[in-house]
Amino acid sequence: MPALEVFWVFLRLGLTSFGGPVAHLGYYRAELVVRRRWFTEAGYADLVALAQFLPGPASSQVGMASGLLRAGWPGLLAAWVGFTLPSAALMFLAALGLSRWGGAETAGALAGLKVAAVAVVAQAVAGLWGSLVTDRLRAALALGVAAALLLLPGAGAQVAALLACALIGWRFLRVNAMPERGLPAVPVSRRVGAALLLSCGAGLLLLPLLAPLGAGWTLLDATFRAGALVFGGGHVVLPLLETGFVPDFVSHETFVAGYGAANAVPGPLFTFATFLGAAQTVASPLLGALISTLGIFLPGALLMAGALPFWSALSARPAARSALAGLNAGVVGLLLAALYNPVFTSGVRGPGDLALALLAYAALSAGRLPAWAVVLGCAAVGWLAL
Repeated sequence: MPALEVFWVFLRLGLTSFGGPVAHLGYYRAELVVRRRWFTEAGYADLVALAQFLPGPASSQVGMASGLLRAGWPGLLAAWVGFTLPSAALMFLAALGLSRWGGAETAGALAGLKVAAVAVVAQAVAGLWGSLVTDRLRAALALGVAAALLLLPGAGAQVAALLACALIGWRFLRVNAMPERGLPAVPVSRRVGAALLLSCGAGLLLLPLLAPLGAGWTLLDATFRAGALVFGGGHVVLPLLETGFVPDFVSHETFVAGYGAANAVPGPLFTFATFLGAAQTVASPLLGALISTLGIFLPGALLMAGALPFWSALSARPAARSALAGLNAGVVGLLLAALYNPVFTSGVRGPGDLALALLAYAALSAGRLPAWAVVLGCAAVGWLAL
């Protein structure tokens, strides 16, 4: 069954994808483009570009879209469950006090995982550069975006830089009138897509009205709003979750402890909401965790599935392909900036880490080892070197 295949692929990614959303995109590319060839480089870049413009967890949205394109709606659900389940389960256990994170016994392994993320993201940047940055103008766009985002980090700067790249590409780049299709056929009609987009907006309007009816509705409102309004994903969601949970549902100390745990587990940082839902005291931990997990990921799923049929149809037009060529060059620049900050700056603390990162990169590119094997190897080296 295609959906079962999708589940196992993303479960393995969910167990081994450390390093935050940008690193996740590197793991995805290694698995879905290089190893399994589900997508071309251009098709994968199209998905990443769309996710950058939508609110929500970008890496999870790319995963859900990949599952949707591979196996329809069951594939979308399988990709989300597979990628999210390991992180959500660990965060639930952490909230119950059954796991402890961040101690000295795990510091070396975590350091090794951060080094592995450097190698994975570097490989993704190199591969995308070779296929998407094919002339001097696209190289200038990629490097310009990287420089701009290093000087002006933030979700707003990201969107502005990518919009500028799309405009420059539309005006100055020329692509073939009948390019190779980057993405397979989207199993969602534009009518259904419009309904999904409207339902996300309806959730933002209606859930605040339902919140006074009970604690479950309040949790759903807080997490749905955070998932629907955050651009950039990852750590950007923290202020919105703090507003929704502190101090009404959890203390500030509990919030900070959960954030530390979220940085020590694989998979999406958005499962921090799972921890908060389990740690609150107004509903059962399991019910709170389920509601909060569903609430924070649902807007991103609705937006990605709703926008995909319009994006696919638009990107087939020659003028739109020119804009998309510029946009994809900008995406490479975005990943290049993120390779330095936060991936490199947080992962490489000295010559030993740099040496390990270079060896991991060689294992990925020249040795063609799968990303999960390199990740586990780096974690083992970090643990032994502690």
